Amino acid sequence: MSFPLLTATAVLPAIGAVATAAVPAARRTAAKWLALLVSLATLALAITVLVRFDPDGGRYQLTESHSWIAAFGVRYELGVDGIGVALLALTALLIPFIILAGWHDADPLETGSKRWRPTQGFFALILAVEAMVIISFEATDVFLFYIFFEAMLIPMYFLIGGFGDRAHEHGEQAASTQRSYAAVKFLLYNLVGGLIMLAAVIGLYVVAGNFSLQEIAQARANGSLHMATSTERWLFLGFFFAFAVKAPLWPLHTWLPNAMQESTAPVAVLITAVVDKVGTFAMLRFCLQLFPEASKWATPAILVLALISIVYGALLAVGQRDIKRLVAYASISHFGFIIMGIFAMTSQGQSGATLYMINHGISTAALMLVAGFLISRRGSRLIADYGGVQKVAPVLAGTFLIGSLATLSLPGLAPFVSEFLVLVGTFTRYPAIGIIATFGIVLAALYTLVLYQRTMTGPVKPEVSAMPDLRVRELLVVAPLVVLLIFLGVYPKPVTDIVNPAVKSTLSDVHKKDPKPSVEAAK
Repeated sequence: MSFPLLTATAVLPAIGAVATAAVPAARRTAAKWLALLVSLATLALAITVLVRFDPDGGRYQLTESHSWIAAFGVRYELGVDGIGVALLALTALLIPFIILAGWHDADPLETGSKRWRPTQGFFALILAVEAMVIISFEATDVFLFYIFFEAMLIPMYFLIGGFGDRAHEHGEQAASTQRSYAAVKFLLYNLVGGLIMLAAVIGLYVVAGNFSLQEIAQARANGSLHMATSTERWLFLGFFFAFAVKAPLWPLHTWLPNAMQESTAPVAVLITAVVDKVGTFAMLRFCLQLFPEASKWATPAILVLALISIVYGALLAVGQRDIKRLVAYASISHFGFIIMGIFAMTSQGQSGATLYMINHGISTAALMLVAGFLISRRGSRLIADYGGVQKVAPVLAGTFLIGSLATLSLPGLAPFVSEFLVLVGTFTRYPAIGIIATFGIVLAALYTLVLYQRTMTGPVKPEVSAMPDLRVRELLVVAPLVVLLIFLGVYPKPVTDIVNPAVKSTLSDVHKKDPKPSVEAAK
């Protein structure tokens, strides 16, 4: 038997989570280093998966399959395609930066205080989320995917509610209340989506007789499994609703601003750059592959919802007073672009959407983590409390500017390529949608540049006059992300070469081809 590489990438952080939680209370630093080393080892395994993956090989590679609950046809089945392996690598890449950025986020509130924040628990929960997200990207059994799709809510609930941002203008008691509210709202929204999906998963089993994604898709393709039109549409809606909540798509998005506002900056990155990607990934893997006709039927409505997310999220970002809420609404707008690219049903759109997931994860991590360093120095999330930071902390301001420019998809930075592909892919099939979506780019330029202008330029406010610049640990977090933003902005080919074959397979699942140009090329 070959080495179960995919299982190892998920089991290692899970074991690391247990080991980190078991570190004695007085050994906080040891727990931090253990969590960091486990995350780096997981990254090494993810790189091994990436190296062994052949973009021109079979659709699902490095597969593992074992009987699990035989009476109900549930199997432990894993496999990665180009989209899954790219997102697995993104997750493993970001977790070490998240851990390093949150190095002091769960330290005791006061020196010598008896009020301890459970440091070991904080880092153990991060590793637990990593394990569950990774196996979600690998699972090719629908029931197996569902278990971890829902299970990741538990550690995320405690990360949001138990380890919130200390920068709160209304005091610790109000902060605790707001954190609890944000955590419960996150949990309720996602639980409702998960319960609806569970009904659809059971319905799929009744129709197909098993939970294997590959077997069901193959049976649908060769005609041996037929679903009534109404049945397929209801099942599709059950799956899509859960994924739209996780993504998040308007109008199911309202949990995200609260969750990101009340979380520490590293946990906010974990939410929007890692966990939320499971929703958009699942739309590609499960909705389009299992329910191709229903996906085409629902496309017009989904494109309208994605368009609303783009414009609505950008408009609300413009008016935000809180830095974290601004980034949250900007992410809602960006997820609108991703979902629009998926359901444009073109190779450019879906390649751009997959690339957008990667690039959004990197750019949001860069911007939010630098914002977290800024907030920890000043003790406030309010934009109005800053001014002139670039004069006292030029490196911090410079990295904040690069993260901001990446968020507005400046040419030369990674998100530009993906946003361009999404717009081109959408315009070729739905020109009106593509044209209106471009207004999101204009609004993005407005909210990001205004944010930078109000926080970094102008007279130096007394409260920031003594603000220190980025320290070595913080530079180790930010610098690699900035390098990646520039590298993938100039040379995205390594990622597109991996995801494009998987995108072609997805388009063939829904029996779609790229539309022919409306104007013949000049001869």
